[in-house]
Amino acid sequence: MSGEEEKVPINRGLKGVYFDRSPTTFIDGREGVLLYRGYSIHDLAQHSSFEETGYLLLYGELPTCSQLAAFDAELKAARALPGAVMDIIKAVKDAHPMEVLRTAVSALGAFDPEVADNCAEATIRKGIRLTAQVPAIVAAHHHIRAGRTPVEPSATLGHAANFLYMLKGEEPGADAADLMDTDMVLHAEHGSNASSFTARVVTGTEANLHASITAAVAALSGPAHGGAAENVMKMAQEVGEPANAAAYVKAKRKNREPVMGFGHRVYRAEDPRARHMRDGVQRLSKEMGQPHWFEILQALVEAMKPYARHGVNVNVDFYAGVVYYLNGITEDLFVPIFAIGRVPGWTVQVLEQLDNNILLRPLTLYTGPEAREYVAIDAR
Repeated sequence: MSGEEEKVPINRGLKGVYFDRSPTTFIDGREGVLLYRGYSIHDLAQHSSFEETGYLLLYGELPTCSQLAAFDAELKAARALPGAVMDIIKAVKDAHPMEVLRTAVSALGAFDPEVADNCAEATIRKGIRLTAQVPAIVAAHHHIRAGRTPVEPSATLGHAANFLYMLKGEEPGADAADLMDTDMVLHAEHGSNASSFTARVVTGTEANLHASITAAVAALSGPAHGGAAENVMKMAQEVGEPANAAAYVKAKRKNREPVMGFGHRVYRAEDPRARHMRDGVQRLSKEMGQPHWFEILQALVEAMKPYARHGVNVNVDFYAGVVYYLNGITEDLFVPIFAIGRVPGWTVQVLEQLDNNILLRPLTLYTGPEAREYVAIDAR
């Protein structure tokens, strides 16, 4: 067995392993390029909306005006949650928001009339419903755990603005809604990351969409995947002032500890999504009279420049957490907001897996004892 171990290459974490083809997302980590269906993330972030981007991901092409209107109407019609799911949220209200989200998404499967239908058309319809329902879960739980009545969804606001409305109980300003919309566009899809791969593994067993997205939410809840935005805000608060950034980074590097919001499993250049959130933080922090948050982040970027040549560059979560904070959103909702934007991406990953489905079953190389005889318990 030891000889076999020497011959078999091990790609821990499946790093660098291609397990399938995809027509949806192109990532060039060395150059810092991200495309959805061939469209640059920069064009989509600057000119598109979450609804238009969601349609692009699910259907493969940008929508016409009539197609976008119909898609938007479907999303708006699916925002309300079943009463029984609201009861479940109340029952688990003291859990972390990601645990509540995972539980509620799973419960929604029991109330979806097409839950067991895995054809592409039904999966898209279910994905649209989940896209509308996930923000409703997050907002409802936020109010329930505080002893308040959840805010009913708007019948007129766009997807991002409606989430902020349900969360805060008042219609957001145009700038806040636009920045949240951009954030959702940037997080909508990102190839075979941990949560998307988890969704595909579950789909490979021929489980339904709700099961796959429940598993994806569970994978996202881990701090190594979804927790960076929350940790970046904590870091900014710990640094306190821009002048402290260099010493903070020096101490972290000396102790071989990560500086949150820097580095990415795929990108060696700067995460192409980061610049759009950076511009938003700069604008929003000035508008809200709290420019020091942007100044702290930029001081950290400056202090980390010596490590950029080693591929440790800023990622999208570095700026996202401060955007949420400036919008008055509590830190334990940062990862659920990531999930809100990612539902179309998870859905398209499931669609791709279903298109030519196969059970995902990688191997592990055995490194345990050689074959040995069983010894009865009274002789041990």
